[in-house]
Amino acid sequence: MLSLVLTYRDRDLKIVKRCLESLKVQKDQDFKIFLMNYGSSENYTAELEKLLKLYDFIEYIFVPTYGQLWNKSRAINIALKRCDTLLLCVADIDLLFHPHFVEKSKQLHKEIGIVYFKTGFLDKETTQKNLNFNKASISFSSNKEVTGITVYKTEILKKINGYDEFYHGWGAEDTDVHLRLKNAGYSVHFYDREILVKHQWHLKQYRSKKSNYPFHTNLEKINHKYMLLQYQHKITRANGEFEWGKMPDTAKWKDLQRPIHKFEISSECFQFDAFMVGIFSGLKEASEIKITADTRSKSVKNQIKKISGKKHIQTYSLESINNRLLEAIIQHHRLALYRYNIDWEKEAILLKIVPNA
Repeated sequence: MLSLVLTYRDRDLKIVKRCLESLKVQKDQDFKIFLMNYGSSENYTAELEKLLKLYDFIEYIFVPTYGQLWNKSRAINIALKRCDTLLLCVADIDLLFHPHFVEKSKQLHKEIGIVYFKTGFLDKETTQKNLNFNKASISFSSNKEVTGITVYKTEILKKINGYDEFYHGWGAEDTDVHLRLKNAGYSVHFYDREILVKHQWHLKQYRSKKSNYPFHTNLEKINHKYMLLQYQHKITRANGEFEWGKMPDTAKWKDLQRPIHKFEISSECFQFDAFMVGIFSGLKEASEIKITADTRSKSVKNQIKKISGKKHIQTYSLESINNRLLEAIIQHHRLALYRYNIDWEKEAILLKIVPNA
């Protein structure tokens, strides 16, 4: 039997329905789906759950991580921990699947082992026509560097501790698994004789400052460099110091509303540095952290001192503070319960966090 993992957060439900309809008509029905709702808002969650009642092959799992960085790896790993089928396919919620995808995936695994697929990409107009798989003409297709849709033997993926949960935001987590498997002595094959999956067009506002979710402006580049370092040093097992595939402890959500510690920090460089190095990395109890712009730095007097080379108030930009704070969450508190809110216009950040949750 084959399981598929599809990850989701606040995505257009029309895209989801097209994806699930393409799976509903699979010639081989011996499969199931883990649909991982990783931190969607209440409105999207309600509509998604209503849609899923139309499909009986889905194991739906809601991961309460609203207001947190996107972590596809963790969502996949939660499903991986529960998976008891021989094969596991990691895919995306915005795909259309060929009617023989499940059948072909099983056949290819028997013949060549771990396999990933060439993807055809639809343009906006074609996507919105709501065509079935065979009638939806692609604009272009992927090469072997696009590694997102892969069929694994489940026990092999578990052996390397699944996906590396260092990867937050977008990019590199799929290729990282391939490289670690190669380091461990396994072969990974690219199937490009035909196109068995097609990618629907959609907006990507969730990958920018326009989103209400936390967003690190350089995280994709950091992910890529981390991936290369892992490969160069022959790493095979991920998540060494962190428990992988852990569901958040929802019983601790109440602690976010009654933090033990409250910190008010400004953008002044030395104060922010002191907090990050001396306090944040070692947080053990529920805390509320407010970070605001130090308006003194914008005064005429301070600007004159700066220009003349005299001692003056130095501050970090909101983007720099945002990026450093998110990096510290990934490094020290990636399994914490937290709510992160940033207001780019008012230059303010509010973080509520329960470490080790």
